[in-house]
Amino acid sequence: MEPLLTYQAVEICFNGRAVTHDVRFTLHTGEILAIVGESGSGKSTLLKAAMGLLGRNGLVTKGDIWFKNKDLPDLSEREMRKIRGAEIGMIFQDAEASFCPMRTLGEQIYESLSAHMKITRAQAKEKALALFETLQFQNGQRIWSSYPFELSGGMNQRAGIATAMLMNPPVLLADEPTSALDMAVQKQVVEEMLRLRELLGTAIVLVTHDLGVASAMADTILVLKDGRVMEYGPARQILQTPQNEYTRKLLAAVPRLRRT
Repeated sequence: MEPLLTYQAVEICFNGRAVTHDVRFTLHTGEILAIVGESGSGKSTLLKAAMGLLGRNGLVTKGDIWFKNKDLPDLSEREMRKIRGAEIGMIFQDAEASFCPMRTLGEQIYESLSAHMKITRAQAKEKALALFETLQFQNGQRIWSSYPFELSGGMNQRAGIATAMLMNPPVLLADEPTSALDMAVQKQVVEEMLRLRELLGTAIVLVTHDLGVASAMADTILVLKDGRVMEYGPARQILQTPQNEYTRKLLAAVPRLRRT
């Protein structure tokens, strides 16, 4: 089976200083890959590189990031705009901060959909409410009509996941999607992302420092330290028989979430 997303020997620099080194992995349809490691290890940077969001000072200086036979770092901003959202969705660590505080979620969802397809506001609302129902959100109408500050942090995060999935992108990049949430909401978010994979076949790259979340979700785990891959393979193998000393140290903390 052809991989959906492939990182080949990727080096990323900021202001000429390398922060990731020779990173390699592949992602297949329906696979959940967790990239784990401490803060500052380069996890989020790897996701931003695929989305073309490294900013003015960041650059992929070596290697390739392949998606559907396109090398993402070589694409123009115009070409990337067609891929962002429609082909590769992204959930940010703080979804509330990624929403505009001055406009309702419904307005923002309509705008994001209309950027990629011809759709009326009523059609966008119908599509959003149907997905809210699939994800078992209570009172989807209220979410659609609310401003971000009127919802809890957990509800904003869950709405961020739904918004990212409305275009049904084959790949979803999730940057620490549960780190700011309490345990009950963490569990909801994990269950919702697993449901998306089950219903839509979505492939997910999950960045997390929490091995409990990784153990609850991932098929494959990549362990990153100081921008270098320490270990990469099936989740069960890495969680049960880690080969690297750094991985063993990360596992010293008992995972908080497990598959049921």
